[in-house]
Amino acid sequence: MSPGAQGHLAMLAFSALVAGSFSLGAMVANDIAPSAITALRFCLGAALVGLITQMRGGFRAGDFAAPWRYLILGGLFAFYFVMMFEGLKTAPPVSAASVFTLVPVMSAIFAWFLLRQVMTGRMAAALAIGAAGALWVIFRADLSALLGFDVGRGEVIYFIGCVSHAIYTPMVRRLNRGESIYSFTFGMLVAGSIVLLIYAAPDLAVTEWAVLPGMVWVTLAYIVVIATAATALLLQFATLRLPSAKVMAYTYLTPTWVIVWEIALGNGVPSALTLGGVALTILALLMLLRDDSAAPKAG
Repeated sequence: MSPGAQGHLAMLAFSALVAGSFSLGAMVANDIAPSAITALRFCLGAALVGLITQMRGGFRAGDFAAPWRYLILGGLFAFYFVMMFEGLKTAPPVSAASVFTLVPVMSAIFAWFLLRQVMTGRMAAALAIGAAGALWVIFRADLSALLGFDVGRGEVIYFIGCVSHAIYTPMVRRLNRGESIYSFTFGMLVAGSIVLLIYAAPDLAVTEWAVLPGMVWVTLAYIVVIATAATALLLQFATLRLPSAKVMAYTYLTPTWVIVWEIALGNGVPSALTLGGVALTILALLMLLRDDSAAPKAG
């Protein structure tokens, strides 16, 4: 298997694993405060990534220079996850996943302001098609709802979080000073943990941990081990083998994978009209995968 094919396989697995966070998160969003589960997720995630970093050779002396960088990134990422769980209290998982597909569009805008990155015409067209598909799902394939901007409260809350995620993506490149993905992720998670432990202190204190439903702990284990550590490894693996446009393209598979998760969990299938919007996001994926202008020779 070629390095490029390996990268595509890694991102296929990445998108499927990320999608699980939406379906599982929606099942427990009303059982625990968003800030509490996110604080625990960041603390446990930091411990796990720290262990992985030590196993891969440990930290370097300059890895934690200018710690303010990690506070900015940790704050942005923590805010995103709190808003995700808050939004999932009312937003259907497929709809929330479609909101997530708007992140590449917003990231491209912020990347231009922060990094002066310019996208190709094909990428711009693909992002526009993907955004149209996302909006079609978000507004439940209802043209009157779209024209009246009748969008659910959960989707609005999660969209605000996605703006934070979109800023986070180019900020990683802006603030990284050569640290490895492992030590850099560890620093971000530790800083995010500090921010969340302060912010979530009241919710952490009143949460009755001993009587939480078992599904909360299953979800927590999933988002710590799979949605944090495993996906970080897959993402690093793929970025070394694929151009960034192709890595970003797999975001558009998230709604499709969420539908698979929803069916597997017995939560039903979206309407046929809604699936039309999902089809547009898949078209955007295919267009981005054909953008070979930055493809490495190995791919």
